Amino acid sequence: MTISNSTETRYRGPEAAPAYERLTSGNLLARNTILNLMGNGIPLAVAIFVIPFLIKGLGIDRFGVLTLVWMVIGYFSLFDLGLGRALTKLVAEKLGARQEEMIPALVWTSLFLMLILGVAGTLIICLLSPWLVYGVLKIPMPLQAETLYAFYLLALSIPFVIGTAGLRGILQAQQRFGLINAVRIPMGLLTFLAPLLVLLFSNSLFAIVAVLAASRLLFLVIHLLLCLYAMPALRHGVAIKRSVVVPLLRFGGWITVSNVVGPAMVYLDRFLISALVSIAAVAYYVTPYEIVTKLWIIPGAMVGVLFPAFSTSFVQDRTRTVKLFGQGVKCVFLVLFPIALLIVALADLGLDLWLGKEFAEHSARVLQWLTMGVLINSVANIPYALVQGVGRPDLTAKLHLIELPFYLFAVWWMTRAFGIEGTAIVWLLRVIVDAVILFGVARRLLKESAFVVKRSALMLGAGLTILALSMLPMGVTLKGGFLLLNLLAFALAAWFLILAPEERMLIINRFKTARKSKCGIIYDR
Repeated sequence: MTISNSTETRYRGPEAAPAYERLTSGNLLARNTILNLMGNGIPLAVAIFVIPFLIKGLGIDRFGVLTLVWMVIGYFSLFDLGLGRALTKLVAEKLGARQEEMIPALVWTSLFLMLILGVAGTLIICLLSPWLVYGVLKIPMPLQAETLYAFYLLALSIPFVIGTAGLRGILQAQQRFGLINAVRIPMGLLTFLAPLLVLLFSNSLFAIVAVLAASRLLFLVIHLLLCLYAMPALRHGVAIKRSVVVPLLRFGGWITVSNVVGPAMVYLDRFLISALVSIAAVAYYVTPYEIVTKLWIIPGAMVGVLFPAFSTSFVQDRTRTVKLFGQGVKCVFLVLFPIALLIVALADLGLDLWLGKEFAEHSARVLQWLTMGVLINSVANIPYALVQGVGRPDLTAKLHLIELPFYLFAVWWMTRAFGIEGTAIVWLLRVIVDAVILFGVARRLLKESAFVVKRSALMLGAGLTILALSMLPMGVTLKGGFLLLNLLAFALAAWFLILAPEERMLIINRFKTARKSKCGIIYDR
């Protein structure tokens, strides 16, 4: 009895392939996408269980301040002016062009700039904290002093958060997502578990923020050690180069514009709903929005992997870039469409069972329109990453700047006319326009991608049509038959029309291997 190991003789080892091929191989990107899903999903799942205990232990007011702390930590990356993303792109580009000798100066110059920006961010938050605590935020009087000192501590952690983002960008460029998520998971868990552990001794916000800040410093050091391990050339001394400052700031500046304007379009509609309809309407709109946008974790995991892969492959092999582009679009659509179909078809029933009949009556249509938008937006994340990955973040930033006034006017008009359903419809229309423009720009930047763009348009058009039909009033039996028929048709279309022959063969081989592996041993005949 012998164990078969026929693949060993065919394996050439990672050094045999060029860098851009190794860093953009399908198996590596698929594995890294799964790792990203785990890295983002595990802390989120833990948060669902931890938050009720935090609310009980801290009380509503302190927990409200803690949510602000979490939000600020999440948005500290804005202080890096997009340098983390710029560093990922430029390091990946140098790896693809086999210019590794230029990377150390690029890295240390970026980290030096991030340190300056982090210190500036600390000073800004320290200066604004008294105004925020005593003037803007309606914090109860007994908590104001405690909150102010907590904000000061929070400000001190800005350089740690920004530096960690830059170091993570270096690992992303090298597709070292195993290392990234080995740290991201405990870092995400500590964000929620650390306050719970502090509650065993104290419910002080100052103590909680102190532990969170200390953990951010610890993870900064860990990321630095991982970068020195993954890229030994960084150990040979710190080198600052003025010539790379302008490219870094130019790329990062446009990234920052998108990072600021994009969230503005997401959150300003809530203020308009509050002003034009009611506070209750905000809850009816935000609740389905928060539910369905959790699906963004899927394209987010893939985009984090594809962004450096686009930068690496574009400089050496655009055919590979086109292939990655097409596979990214297909994967996001194939994973999300059946989920979106179930949500749209069962929106009223699901909300009724979860939150009651009144909530379902107000929010079901909103959930349906938003789900369609999330599907389109998730697929459009792939050309968005492509446009930025090949070095044109200015195009996405200009698109957002042009859209902003038109979007706000449309939200104002439609919300006044049709309430929160009108708001949701405008959001859907905006992401459709976004997708059309992004795919068009991707086709112009990468002329070889014309077939991918056409196929994507057909997939999304057919998908939107089916989702729109599922919004029609139906009885439970008819709706069940409709879902079963469309899911079966989707499976057949995915297998025979969307997947390429080699992709079908890969799935079959993986399935066979999985079945054989259950036996534990593969016998030679």
